[in-house]
Amino acid sequence: MELLIMAYALKTSCARNIIGVIPYFPYSKQSKMRKRGSIVCKLLASMLAKAGLTHIITMDLHQKEIQGFFSFPVDNLRASPFLLQYIQEEIPNYRNAVIVAKSPDAAKRAQSYAERLRLGLAVIHGEAQCTELDMDDGRHSPPMVKNATVHPGLELPLMMAKEKPPITVVGDVGGRIAIIVDDIIDDVESFVAAAEILKERGAYKIYVMATHGILSAEAPRLIEESSVDEVVVTNTVPHEVQKLQCPKIKTVDISLILSEAIRRIHNGESMAYLFRNITVDD
Repeated sequence: MELLIMAYALKTSCARNIIGVIPYFPYSKQSKMRKRGSIVCKLLASMLAKAGLTHIITMDLHQKEIQGFFSFPVDNLRASPFLLQYIQEEIPNYRNAVIVAKSPDAAKRAQSYAERLRLGLAVIHGEAQCTELDMDDGRHSPPMVKNATVHPGLELPLMMAKEKPPITVVGDVGGRIAIIVDDIIDDVESFVAAAEILKERGAYKIYVMATHGILSAEAPRLIEESSVDEVVVTNTVPHEVQKLQCPKIKTVDISLILSEAIRRIHNGESMAYLFRNITVDD
């Protein structure tokens, strides 16, 4: 709201260009309709355009297609060069590492990292099996109506419920360093579960790397108590408090690329230099 108010104040003051620098674009995970929900990302794009913004600089959108929601230019910068540099300079014996995708959805990003570092790739598939008691948490509400009236001529086919198999690791991680890559770390339960599975499969050191470290709620405590050796995130989101609670959290500074993007836009220079050697899957 503060951003919208400031942008509208600049618009009504006849500013020629209003450029928003939003390193972590909020609600970026809500970029598609789930059941009968709303596409919040599209709503936010419309609000920013209505408030008067003419350009946005952001970093590692959850889905690249989000740029299509906007009616003005969006520069989606990438943090992968900084994270790749961290792997090469700060992880001892990184040549013995394997890049891990914690779900098939993250496989393309992991593959991009693995190809540029000339490392192996592993994918974690499935989900932790929970008991019936754990599943009874209201996710299936509202309850089924017993006496629901259906039109006599309307017989819709029954949808088969999707079931994921137990967690399995596709790829060899035995005796290797496992580096889990993703774009956002918020609730860390899935990362902790992935780390436990990788430990069982023989990985002797586990790193988690992501662009945006939201690390909400009990995330620092869960990381500290888990098998994860280090969590590496960029400073797109402030997380000084979380670092005090958990020394395993490390920060990579990406202010250099943001400041260079601002300078180039201000001087009317090309932005192509900031996207060199960047793949579509980053």
